[in-house]
Amino acid sequence: MILSREVKTAIFILGCVAIFIFGYGFLKGTSLLDNSTQAYALYEDVEGLVLGANVTINGMKVGKINSIDFDENYDKIKVGFTLRNDLSFSKNSTAELYEAGLIGGKAIAIITVYDDSNQVQDGDILPSQIKPGLTELVNRQIAPLQSKIEGLLTSADSLFAGVSNVLNYETQNNLKITLENLTKSIQNVSELTNSMNRIVDRNEKNFNGTMNYLQATTKNLSQLTDSLNQMPLNATINSLAETAEDFSLLISRLESGEGTAGKLLNDDQLYTKLLGSSEALEALLNDLKANPKKYVHFSIFGRKETVAPEKN
Repeated sequence: MILSREVKTAIFILGCVAIFIFGYGFLKGTSLLDNSTQAYALYEDVEGLVLGANVTINGMKVGKINSIDFDENYDKIKVGFTLRNDLSFSKNSTAELYEAGLIGGKAIAIITVYDDSNQVQDGDILPSQIKPGLTELVNRQIAPLQSKIEGLLTSADSLFAGVSNVLNYETQNNLKITLENLTKSIQNVSELTNSMNRIVDRNEKNFNGTMNYLQATTKNLSQLTDSLNQMPLNATINSLAETAEDFSLLISRLESGEGTAGKLLNDDQLYTKLLGSSEALEALLNDLKANPKKYVHFSIFGRKETVAPEKN
């Protein structure tokens, strides 16, 4: 059978249309001949999720994303995806949106719940949740740090403003003068150190002689200490103890009135007699001074003068 050119052209056009339809469905993740289960899930945010992204169960691919659009109320994003029709799990299973990798975009993982009475059917809307990705976790960790850094920068700015207010023109001049005085003080200390070094260098011999003298003195003190250690100190101490004991015995005998010295110290009658004798002797000396002729007879020519009788 010979086909005309028109028929061949029509067949070619129809084939191109069929290939286009199948290719478009493949790119969208759907197929005209596919009889898989269609399910949906609602999310607040699906940034990074694209058509054709994988749907997995326990890490194994079981379907693809075939639609992403607003729901009827335009408050959430409705995501449609296909599932293999040989899978059997409950419609209470959760469709978790997660980050497949740093450059892998996002995907949906089905956290299955097995309940024979509530098997998932075409058009069911599964419960949904969003698993934080690495970027979101990093942002959560950075956010408090960012707040702290902002507070620190604010405090630093306030500190610099306070320092600027304190360091006015007069304070700056005072600070400059203080630094200059500190520099001069350091120079003076350096000059003093150099002077001390020169003095030490000039008197190094004297210092050496002094140290040698101190060493000799230390040696002599050591020898003196050895000599003292060799002296019979025990015998000397015993002798001193015996002397102290004898002296104590002597004092006891004096206090008890034994012997001449003891009686002299303790006999009140003897003291009274000595006191009377002293008074009589003093009266005699006074009379001798008043009447010397009464007791001494002296004449140049050897004549004895007549002593006038005393008047009563």
